[in-house]
Amino acid sequence: MITSRFAIVLSAALGLSGCVTPVTTPPSTPVPAAQSVPQSQTSGVSVSQFAAVVARMEPIAEAECRARAPQANCDYKILVDRRVQEPANAYQSVTDSGQPTITFTVALIADVYNIDELAFVMGHEAAHHIRGHLGRTQETAVAGAVIGSLLGAALGADAQGLQTLQNLGASVGSRTYSKSYELEADQLGTIIAARAGFNPVRGAQYFARIPDPGDQFLGSHPPNAQRIETVKRTMATM
Repeated sequence: MITSRFAIVLSAALGLSGCVTPVTTPPSTPVPAAQSVPQSQTSGVSVSQFAAVVARMEPIAEAECRARAPQANCDYKILVDRRVQEPANAYQSVTDSGQPTITFTVALIADVYNIDELAFVMGHEAAHHIRGHLGRTQETAVAGAVIGSLLGAALGADAQGLQTLQNLGASVGSRTYSKSYELEADQLGTIIAARAGFNPVRGAQYFARIPDPGDQFLGSHPPNAQRIETVKRTMATM
């Protein structure tokens, strides 16, 4: 059982991990993808295009999920976070009832250039659930928090110092495998998008336009060039 303190530390650490997010959906109540996205916020793809991508991708993602992770809940829910102040982002999470969700901000929908980019991002997020990355990130974050707590106790840290070491341990733990998780999601996301009839190589060009995280120590994401190469290599085997 995770204590309340560790639960808080874990939540903070997972919030740093990019598109793998805490197990609860955002506080704003996103709307189902079938509902209208504000047209002014969809300069990248139209509302009808977004709905068409969801219609093609969702059954393929669910079929891959059932085949690769039969123990998992594979009934995806696709949501749109319509808060215009939120940055371009997409993330996989799980509802309190255990249903996997993929949430897109309207900024990301406006940021993609074409349906292939949108489909690739959707496949990537679906792959995180299939690979169990959220649960595995939680486990390593909790382990890191425990180590931080034990270190603090050994050093005789006060309450504030103990909290700091727990936070640091959880953050390091949550990032331990994050780069490899992103590449795994890119690889499986490529397969999902391709099987739905999209062009993942064209879709991965989205990485060519976003800031490159480089190969930072304990960074949450791998270099963009490595991600694009992963997509190309995966397509070459299909």
